[in-house]
Amino acid sequence: MKVTITIPATTANLGPGFDCLGLALGLYNTVTMTAVDPTSVGPTDVDTDELRITAVGEGADQLPTDATNLVYRAADCLFNKVGKRPSRLHIHLDNQIPIGSGLGSSGAAVVGGLLAANTLLSNPLSFAEVQQLAIAHEGHPDNVVAALHGGLILVVQGDEGWHIEPISLPPLRVIIVLPTFGFPTAAARAVLPTCVPRADAIFNHSRLPLLLRALQTADYAKLSLAMQDRMHQPYRVPLVPGLAEALQAAQAAGAAGVALSGAGPSLVAFARDNHEAIAAAAQVAFTAAGLPSRAWILPVAHSGAAVNSDQ
Repeated sequence: MKVTITIPATTANLGPGFDCLGLALGLYNTVTMTAVDPTSVGPTDVDTDELRITAVGEGADQLPTDATNLVYRAADCLFNKVGKRPSRLHIHLDNQIPIGSGLGSSGAAVVGGLLAANTLLSNPLSFAEVQQLAIAHEGHPDNVVAALHGGLILVVQGDEGWHIEPISLPPLRVIIVLPTFGFPTAAARAVLPTCVPRADAIFNHSRLPLLLRALQTADYAKLSLAMQDRMHQPYRVPLVPGLAEALQAAQAAGAAGVALSGAGPSLVAFARDNHEAIAAAAQVAFTAAGLPSRAWILPVAHSGAAVNSDQ
């Protein structure tokens, strides 16, 4: 049996929505998982010599091709949970999402691995259970939930689990500019303070509803104010050469709202028009700081991860 999962990139936080707001974008990774021998065995009987992982596209020469691969680790988590696994497994990765970019590459790997594993075993877990595993595996909900559902998603943790709130959006084109700079999520999280001043919390809390309202109504005039943040950007932006200048250059070129994409180092910008000129202005700022960069103008991915199985 062969299963193919197509997973969108995501941009999270979007300024004040730290760890609770994610937006799926039209840039995709594909995970193809094949059970070479569909015989199911117990979780303690796994032989990782029977695992084969191949990869093409973004980061293909960086990704591990053994049991430490994140897609396999996510799949293995599900196999262990349900007590079944294929005895021989081939995973092929076709990646368009850059690694360590702030575009949800790790979230896409987790979602792809879990959905592929669940489908191979004829869906022993519900969508909600897969989602819970994805959040636990990733450690925060924003990227994986947006990748699963598509569109703009607000995630709130309650006493009885996660509340997932889709936010309807008009057609949007989203600007992404990614400098060539190693900035793993773990390092980006390490610089954050354990406590924030009350004034900074209020600053963010007041802007998040304004951001949701502005995006829902395509009110670009409000985005400059709405995408401001004091929870994470002031601590992360100074660590990436040229990022502060690139954010300013994008806004000066006409971006209505600009922010760090996820943990960075990429930036995300929204504008009514002139998308290419805005991206180019940010790239010039990165070049001046000695960093080459790439840019994308992406649509919102209104559908989440897609499953295609060939039995």
